[in-house]
Amino acid sequence: MTTATTALPKAAEAPRRKPGGGKLRALTRNRLALTGGIIAAVFVLAALLAPLIAPYDPAQPDFGNVLAEPGAAHWLGTDDLGRDQLSRILYGARASMQVGLLAVVLAFLVGVPLGLLAGYYGKFADTAVSRLTDTMLAFPFLVLAVGLAAILGPSLTNATIAIGISQIPAVIRITRAETLRLKHVDYVAAAVANGGGDGTVLFRHILPNATSALIVQATVGIPAAIIGEALLSFLGLGVQPPDPSLGVMLSGAQSFLAPAPWLAVFPGLAIVAATLAFNLLGDGLRDVLDPRGGTR
Repeated sequence: MTTATTALPKAAEAPRRKPGGGKLRALTRNRLALTGGIIAAVFVLAALLAPLIAPYDPAQPDFGNVLAEPGAAHWLGTDDLGRDQLSRILYGARASMQVGLLAVVLAFLVGVPLGLLAGYYGKFADTAVSRLTDTMLAFPFLVLAVGLAAILGPSLTNATIAIGISQIPAVIRITRAETLRLKHVDYVAAAVANGGGDGTVLFRHILPNATSALIVQATVGIPAAIIGEALLSFLGLGVQPPDPSLGVMLSGAQSFLAPAPWLAVFPGLAIVAATLAFNLLGDGLRDVLDPRGGTR
């Protein structure tokens, strides 16, 4: 007599996440993202190490070398006061990175809680936050930043605040969209069924799983802030001369485009390289971190 054995179904296993090393390898296989990451890292290091690697004092005039062409003594030439362009670009990168990082931090400190509130609770909270966001989005980013900087007054700190406030609506929308998507997934429903409070659900389950989208938004916000700082400084609403800034350098180069084009070319190339690098890095991070997207 034989007895039939019935195989018990195995318990469903939770999907395993790819290890961090796999994501890093996927990122390094994206040549554009890798190139962007290297250039962005060089830009950040140059800004941090400017006092150590700058060959001259960026604010010290040298009237014996006014409008000197790029050469061995001054690799990127000098301006109308004889100040070394390379040193001023290095110190100008410090201002750009300060605004880029601090403005994004400010936007996240305000925008993430508001986005979580709107997406999770809905109803009145969602309506109020969405109307505020729509009102701010009615103004283009740079127009809103210029208006706020004009109200606050010209300084690097006020420019940082103005650009940070201008980036809040984008952070709110990303956070709200991720919260609306994540609050209906199974593990959030299980957390609620097990008695998890709103704080537990929001900060232990929803926010950590929205981190990927927020990281990508940060890499998009940094180049936008760099361009915003250059524009505000160009208009006289950001860094004030004689302090170096890429925007200040472009503003001062207007009167010397014919005799000394390098005064505008090199600061402009620095802005283009920095913004392009962070955008390429952001595209690569989006491809790697977005679980719904495929690899290119």
